[in-house]
Amino acid sequence: MPNQSPVRPTPTAPADPRADASPVRLGIVEDQPLFRTMLELTLGSEPGLDVVAAVGTVAEATRALRPGAVDVVVLDIDLPDGNGIALGVTLRRARPRLGILLLSAHDAMDLLLDLPSDVASGWSYLSKTSSTSSGALVTAVRAAARGETTLDPALVDRMTPRAGSAVARLTDRQYAVLRLLAQGLSNAGIGERLAITEKSVQNHINAIYATLAIDADPARNPRVSAALRLIEETGRV
Repeated sequence: MPNQSPVRPTPTAPADPRADASPVRLGIVEDQPLFRTMLELTLGSEPGLDVVAAVGTVAEATRALRPGAVDVVVLDIDLPDGNGIALGVTLRRARPRLGILLLSAHDAMDLLLDLPSDVASGWSYLSKTSSTSSGALVTAVRAAARGETTLDPALVDRMTPRAGSAVARLTDRQYAVLRLLAQGLSNAGIGERLAITEKSVQNHINAIYATLAIDADPARNPRVSAALRLIEETGRV
């Protein structure tokens, strides 16, 4: 009987580290059918994200997005039968850990400053007109799922600190870290972007919190507070 070579096991691809984690369940509320489909395809094809409902009105959202049905809602602000922000407040109060990503055709980022204090954490904002990439969209969704706030990268790039503000007292490096933090990047992502270690990033973040007098409030993620201060104490050019 001829010698046979041992059968070698077929190599397998490395496991996706997110495969064992529960997917982030998404609801999309967008009245423009083409844009809604684009959101559904972009987010639905991302590992770890699961679009469970895509609707176009407040009435449809109220029926489809029952408490516990989704982890994050992507909301158009201007809907044909109501206001997306008011809908978001209603949904958040029914499920306090719900993440919310607002989309708007206008520069309406300042609206995040007017949210009721009991629902202010975990809201993010992207502009439809700033050529936001799919990567920024996915980053914002994941940050919202963690209870963080993400601001539109193109709008953040146009921010300038107001004279005399606490943000204006940050060093150039601290301000660069704050802007990336506000765009939803993790410490590792910030470190990679700025070519510094994660420890250095955390040291800068601690200094930012001290300069902005951000307390360790258990009711609000300090990254959210820092992002909101960035909106409050800057203008856009």
